[in-house]
Amino acid sequence: MSGLLLASAACSSDASSQRDAEPNPGDVEVCSKMDLLFVIDDSESMREEQENLSANLPGFIDILNNFNAGALDYRVGITTTGMNFALFSPPLQSDTLIGDNGALRQECGMTKRWIDRDDPDAKTQFACAANVGLDGPPLEMPLWAIQLAMRDRVDDGTNAGFLRDDALLGIVVISDEDDCSRTDRNFSHLEFDIIAETCRHFDPEYVPPESTIAFLDGLKGDRGRWATAVIAGEEDCSSTFGDALQANKLQEFVTRAGDNAVFSSICSGDLASPLQSALDTFDAACREFPIIE
Repeated sequence: MSGLLLASAACSSDASSQRDAEPNPGDVEVCSKMDLLFVIDDSESMREEQENLSANLPGFIDILNNFNAGALDYRVGITTTGMNFALFSPPLQSDTLIGDNGALRQECGMTKRWIDRDDPDAKTQFACAANVGLDGPPLEMPLWAIQLAMRDRVDDGTNAGFLRDDALLGIVVISDEDDCSRTDRNFSHLEFDIIAETCRHFDPEYVPPESTIAFLDGLKGDRGRWATAVIAGEEDCSSTFGDALQANKLQEFVTRAGDNAVFSSICSGDLASPLQSALDTFDAACREFPIIE
């Protein structure tokens, strides 16, 4: 049985065993809401990871439902690492690669762009929606996707209503590649292949990790009001999921984000443990959530 399922069973059998110590009233008051954003790599190398993620997500929902004896008001939204790109080969040939551009996905019978504890089929819908497919562009941009999801897609109404001021924002990034966030969207085929292969960040179009950190600090008004868990390559590695590349920029993002951030290796062969680390990190951050005056 996976770590998530073991934790879920413990929560279901005895609410007092959820944590090392029974939460006091102050904990419950300040840890009552979470908005959870999953940013999932949808490139062609992610089949096994997505299948394993879907298998573990019902246990994830069980834990959320039992968090603080069922007192947690949560929302879970899913987007991908993919962006639209226009590719050209002189003089005429052109192609378009399509991504979610930060839009929260509404699939699998979902009635809105996120799942919450009031949805009667939350576990099944979450597991289904997290299987985002393998047709995304092979240039993964999870850090830019976070900014687009919480800014541009809110401004244009797509993701409006998801984010709440008084909720901890917890972000889970899952990828077997490093972050290649850029603001430009038009390349020759040759340029795109070079960037996708090397993820070179040497020009003004590159979006550095500190840009997303500064954005989230401004969005939530305090570093303590958001947390993140990244599941990616700690180094170049292989597992039952296949190969993963060392995610230097994503590791830098976690390091710079500070105490409310955790990095887990995607090469563990099972996402149950990394997801548990994400929940533990969000739990600790939620209990220390700075009260909004």
